Amino acid sequence: MSWTAVLVLSVGAYLFKAAGVLGGRLAVGPVALRTVALLPPALLAALVVVQTFGGDAGPALDERAVGLAVAGVAVWRRAPFVVVVVLAAAVTAGLRALA
Repeated sequence: MSWTAVLVLSVGAYLFKAAGVLGGRLAVGPVALRTVALLPPALLAALVVVQTFGGDAGPALDERAVGLAVAGVAVWRRAPFVVVVVLAAAVTAGLRALA
């Protein structure tokens, strides 16, 4: 990435922060508040999908997908967060060790 892009993105991020601080006194409608509340889970889900199925040459279906599936089942069964993470990591590491 070029330094110009880094500087432009840095200035943009700073301006967004400044706009939030300076414009924080403006009233925001209930629809906008509900929409903004849905953004973090959507972004996190997109990040998980990209990191799980994204490969060097395109989509990849490997051990990470199995680990994610195990984590999904553990969440569905209402396992504690630590158990979900440990199960997913253990299954992924185990499959990578066997490969």
